[in-house]
This record gives sequence, structure tokens and C-alpha cells, in this order.
Amino acid sequence: MKRKYNIILLVLLLAFGSCSFTAKVDDDPDKDKLLIQIITLALDQLHFEPKELNDAFSAEIFSDYIELVDPLKRYFLQSDIDDFKKFETEIDDQLRTYDISFFNMVYERLIQRQQDAKEYYKSILSKPFNYEQDEDYNADYESLAFVKNKKALKERWRQQLKFNTLSGYDMLIDQQNGESKTEDDDDAEAEVKELVVKKSLKEIEEESRAETLKTLDNYFTDYIDDMEREDWFAMYVNTIVEEFDPHTSYMAPTDKDRFDQQMSGKLEGIGARLQKKMDYIKIVELISGGPAWRDGKIEVGDLIVKVRQDKEKEAISVVGMRIDDAIKLIKGPKGTKVILTMKKVDGSFEDIAITRDIVELEETYAKSSIVKKDNKNYGVINLPKFYVDFDDYKGRNASSDIKLEIERLKEQGIEGLVLDLRNNGGGSLRTVVDMAGLFIKDGPVVQVRSTDEPKEVLSDTDKSIIWDGPLVIMVNELSASASEILAAAMQDYKRAIIIGSKQTYGKGTVQNVLDLNRMVRNSSHGDLGALKLTRQKFYRINGGSTQLEGVKSDVVVPDRYSFIDIGERDQENPLAWDKITPVEYEVWNSYFDYDTTIANSKSRMENNVQLKLIESSAKWAKTKMDDNNYSLNYKKYKAELKLNEEEAKQFEAIADYKTNLTFESLPYEQKLFEQDTILRDKRNRWHENLSKDVYVEEAINVLNDLKMTYEIKKVATIKD
Repeated sequence: MKRKYNIILLVLLLAFGSCSFTAKVDDDPDKDKLLIQIITLALDQLHFEPKELNDAFSAEIFSDYIELVDPLKRYFLQSDIDDFKKFETEIDDQLRTYDISFFNMVYERLIQRQQDAKEYYKSILSKPFNYEQDEDYNADYESLAFVKNKKALKERWRQQLKFNTLSGYDMLIDQQNGESKTEDDDDAEAEVKELVVKKSLKEIEEESRAETLKTLDNYFTDYIDDMEREDWFAMYVNTIVEEFDPHTSYMAPTDKDRFDQQMSGKLEGIGARLQKKMDYIKIVELISGGPAWRDGKIEVGDLIVKVRQDKEKEAISVVGMRIDDAIKLIKGPKGTKVILTMKKVDGSFEDIAITRDIVELEETYAKSSIVKKDNKNYGVINLPKFYVDFDDYKGRNASSDIKLEIERLKEQGIEGLVLDLRNNGGGSLRTVVDMAGLFIKDGPVVQVRSTDEPKEVLSDTDKSIIWDGPLVIMVNELSASASEILAAAMQDYKRAIIIGSKQTYGKGTVQNVLDLNRMVRNSSHGDLGALKLTRQKFYRINGGSTQLEGVKSDVVVPDRYSFIDIGERDQENPLAWDKITPVEYEVWNSYFDYDTTIANSKSRMENNVQLKLIESSAKWAKTKMDDNNYSLNYKKYKAELKLNEEEAKQFEAIADYKTNLTFESLPYEQKLFEQDTILRDKRNRWHENLSKDVYVEEAINVLNDLKMTYEIKKVATIKD
């Protein structure tokens, strides 16, 4: 009751607390203060595990924000850090009074130092690098100290730029020597032919420096100079909220739009991916099935010069505009029309009218394939995310799509099913509960606990089962959140065998998105964005948490992430692991012999040459990642590259691996291929990758074993 009272109080405070923040001024600091007020109140009252704002909290924000804005320590001097230090233990006090003095000082100094940096890199890159000189470069930026003066800072820039340019210098030499030529690389062949006339090392060095200069000019023009004060302030706000846990974050208005698109797999617009290239907005991809793709007049590589809305007379130039601002002009509601002035790939200009529509991002959605082995059909479904449209749950979502794919696969007579959740970072909690119900009769799926509230058990209440056959779920270290809920439930029920990494990511928390605009009545400050904050923790039906520990695979297989620190336990400020009381549930009653099947799989894994090679490769890659020292002497640098290339050859067989499995799209997709060649090409690439996937191969072996043990056990039971 107390918790609910606090939430009501928060709404009232925010409703009336905005009365003094009414000025309509660009970059109005009062808007920033209002944002701080809303967020600190929301975190204190709504976060699962609120933190005390004290000096220790302040010191964490101080160090994290400095690291965020200057990770390579190439902007600030030690004197700057000393100036900032006066705020190190005062940020908590500032938050209570909605004071942003620390941010203002850092922001103003950062802009100044970035202007200095432009002079540094242009001056440094105007002079040749001496690659015969013996010097080393340390890329372990975290261990570096801030330099004491501008002379030392310029020297740091010189070393970084020399290191960055060295790889381009080496590549140009290789091209001239013909080392870049391959039998199937026409571009490389053409490039080598252009270099028939030998260039001197001096000319090559000049060319490599010019390329580095161009890259940095693009970086500052397209990114740094495009950043506005509100972008840096959003980063500061995010630093504050992420001190509570890794998954609590502030989403500026554009970030909130992207989040909604990712979760729903939909957007309203022309259906093109855009990228800023120098001052222009470039078409880098046409989304299959989208308006621009259907129209056929826009091509990849075209540049957008102007944008005009259908009922407006004047077109707006987007040359030099921030890409986020340009996207706002190009996007729009379904059915509305936008006229784009395009500079075509051939250099001509053309006005093209596009009627906006709902664009579905197919790579977000579940996709399935028939797997053929030994005259048997199996099914594999890849699910990238537990997507849902929050405004229309009955519309397209991950659970309903998986159900549909299973029904289609059943029509093809599959004898087992693989659900691939590798790299699936999660999504909708409701969706995963519904999806678990596709594989069990009914019962609890996950337990959820909020602060000061009794636990809630989320259950499948639909007694129908869509798939009751052999089931394997594939996971890796990047399978998180909803992926872990599904894998854990199926493991606890003994409904599926989990194949993958030693453990999954370890994210056992639930986030809600709070629209900050709804928290302020009569706001005149425009869109305030949203706050994604951790409200709950979820637990397995056996009582254990997946937080930090993740889900441990029944069959552990090494992969490229095996020795890299990427889990929840490796993040800053994760919530702790704990457990609660289990709930009652009945283990899946079937003739499948899980123990024997798992033992057989483990035996195969121990003798699998490909997996041993992958494990060795992962260990080798880890040692290279940990080595941050590089020679800036070209001969030594080249010798080290040659050594790495020789060592890497022992792992080439990984890419050459080929299974005896064949993959085939479902009939409904094959009909789509007649009109949609982009979709066909995407599926062909996916099938090619699957045919080389040792993990999928073992998953099919496990399904086959489950089927065999089912038949043996069923016969034995009938005889008894």
C-alpha cells in the first residue's frame, strides 16, 4: 500500500511541480532542471532497488561521465579534471536541487577541447610519419593518465594518428605488391591494376595520411559537430540513471522512437535506411516490401537533397542537416506523401514522390526453415527478439508468429524442432509467457517480484499444445532476459534440451518504459523522452534467479564468446543474485529420455574436432584482445601481423566446415521469392550460414536422439 501511495504522490508532484518551468527558449536550462527533477523522483519512487544519493554515488557519476565523453583521454587535460574535481562529491547535492553546474562546466570545456583537437589532428597529419623510428603505442586507454599540458596532448594525438594511419599504409603497400589480389575479388583486382605504376613509399605514406585526415574530417563533421547540447545532456542524464543498474536508461525522443520500432518491428515512413555522408543523406539500404522498394525509383547510393511535404510549396534542403532532423522530415504517418529531391547515382537530379506506409523490419521477425537429414524433415526457427506492438498486442508479435511458423512446419511433416535464441536479447515479458504455452499444457512459466510487493506468478492458462514433439533450444552468452525465461522454464519442465554456452547472459530484471511527457501537466518544453527503468526481478519456477548466473546449458559447446567478459556479471552496477520459494509445477510427462540424450550429446561434443578448433580460436582471440601494445615501427608492426596471420591459419578450417544438412524455405516463402528477390537472397545467405553451423548440426543430432529414445522407451513401457 505504501508503494502505491508513493507512486500516486509522484504523479501529483510532477503534475504540479512543472508550474514554474514554462519558458519557451531553445536549450532552456529550466527544461534540463525539469528533466532532472522528473527522473530523480521516478528513480527514487519506482526503481526496484533505489540508491541513496550520497558522496559515493556522486563520485561514480563523476568518473563515469568523464570516461563517457573522453574515453581515449585525448580531449581533457589534467588541469581540466582538477577543475571538475570540485564537483566530485557534490553531484548528489546538485541532483537534489536540480542543479546542472557540473554538466555545464564539462560541456563547455569539452566543446573548447574538441575545437583544439581539430587543430591538432590537421597539423599532425600535414607532416610525414617516420615508420623507421622505434616507438611503441599503448591502446589500453583505461590505464592512461590525463596529460598535463597541450604539448603532451598533441603528442598523444600524434601517436594515436600514427597508429591509425599505419594500417592504411600497410594496406597500400600490400596492394602495390599484389598481396590483396584474390581469384574472386574483382574490386581488388581492379585496384591492383591501378597500381601497376609503382608508387614510392613517400607517396604511399602521403596517401595513407590523406585517408586518415578524410576519416577524421568525416567523424567531426558527421558526428561531433552534429551533436547538440541536448545530445550531450542526454548522455549526462544516462550516466546518472545507469548508476542504478545497467538496464535503466534515459531515452531521448529519437531514442524512444527507435526503441518502439525495434520492439514492434515496424516503422512508418518510406522504408529506407539512411546514413549521413559528409553533408549529404545517403540511401544505404531499401527495406524489402517498403514503399521506396515497391516504387522502384530510388536506388541504394542515391543522395537526398531536399524534402517537401505533399501540401507544402517549399522544399527544405537537408544538405548539412543533422541526420535525426532529416529523418523527422522524411518519416510520417501512413498514407501521407513526401517529395524527395534526389541526386541519383548517375549525377542527375529527380523529384520522387513516395506515399508513406507501415514498414515491417523483417530481420526483427521470426523466420523458419525445413532441415533435411537422412530423409527426415526437421524444423529450425530463428527468433532475433521477443517483439511486440505495445499499442496493439493482438497484432503481430513473437508468440503468434512462432505459433504460425510451427503450424507451417508441421504441415511439412517435421519430426523435431530447433528454436534458435542465440543473440536474442529479450523483449516482451507477456510474449514469452504466451510462447512457453505453445510447448506445455498449462502451468507457471515465471515468477515476478516487485519491491515491497508479494511475488506474482505468470502462468500459461491455455491447455492447447502447438508442439509436443522433440524440442531443442539454442542459446549463447548474448541470449538474455525473455530468452532466459523461456529456456529456464523449458529446462525446469524437462520440456526441452538447452544447447549452447556455459551460461546465458544473466539478465534477471524487468524494465518498464515511463513516458515522461505524461508525468508533466501542461508542459511547454516539447518532448521530454522516456525513462526505461528496472521495476521487477524475475525468477524461475524452481525459485532461482537468472540474474548474473543465467541459464546453464544442458549441453555446453564452446563458441567465440567463451572467454570474453560480456555477461551481466561483467557490467557495472548489476543487481545481485537471489532466490525465492519455488512454485508447484509438473515435469513434462513423456517418453523422451533426456538424460541419455544429453549424455550422448556431451560424448559427441568431447570428440568434435570442429568444436575443439573453435575453443582454441576463442582462447587465441582472447590473448590478442588483451594485448594492447603495438610497435609503430613498420618492420616490427609488419612482422607482428605476419606472425598473427600464420597463427590464424590454424583456424581457417572453421570457415570451411560443412554439414550434411540441407535447408529449404517453406512453400509460402518460396512463392514470395517470385516477386521479392531481396527476401530470397536473404534466405539463401541464412541457409548457407546454417549449412556451416556446427551447433545446428548437433541440435539436429539431439532431436534425432530424442526421437529414438522416445520410440525405445515407449516400446519398453508398452511391453511392461
